[in-house]
Amino acid sequence: MRIYTRGGDRGKTALASGTRRWKHDVRVEAYGSLDEAGAFIGMAVSLLMSDAEADMRETLQELQQFLWDAGADLARVDAGAEAGRVPEEAVAFVEAAIDRFQSELPPQTRFVLRGGTQAAATLHVACTVLRRAERRIVQLMQTETVSDAVLQLVNRASDLLFVAALLVNQRMAVGEISYRRSSDVFVKKTSQ
Repeated sequence: MRIYTRGGDRGKTALASGTRRWKHDVRVEAYGSLDEAGAFIGMAVSLLMSDAEADMRETLQELQQFLWDAGADLARVDAGAEAGRVPEEAVAFVEAAIDRFQSELPPQTRFVLRGGTQAAATLHVACTVLRRAERRIVQLMQTETVSDAVLQLVNRASDLLFVAALLVNQRMAVGEISYRRSSDVFVKKTSQ
């Protein structure tokens, strides 16, 4: 397979069906953002090479697989709302990982500034890229049909990356920096 095809030289790219769309088309932007997030996740994984981080690496690499499935679904106009490549268990896997990682963290009460270790900062970048992808998917849903599984996966995946970034910092003994002007926002308020 040749890497270059010259097919995009006029500003269009082919979807999985062969249909050509402008490279700035919202569908192309959506799956392109998933690809970008996956690359940042891969970069984070490359920074988490200790034996103590094996669980994090495995979880993140499985997430990359699911995001690739979601990108493949977005590249298919004909996929519609029915099930595509995103497996049924994908959202449950991500939710379980969030719960597992969050159980190691102290309760979060304030907004934090994104950063910390290189791996955590990279996961924060991936999280924000996924949130952009989610915005593009929602925009796409205004005019075309998109599988519910894709949107649910991307929504949960950004949460997983946020929690993973916090956990990486904690495991590496790097404290979070709270947003100074944040009040306690994640505390359940009781009525009096």
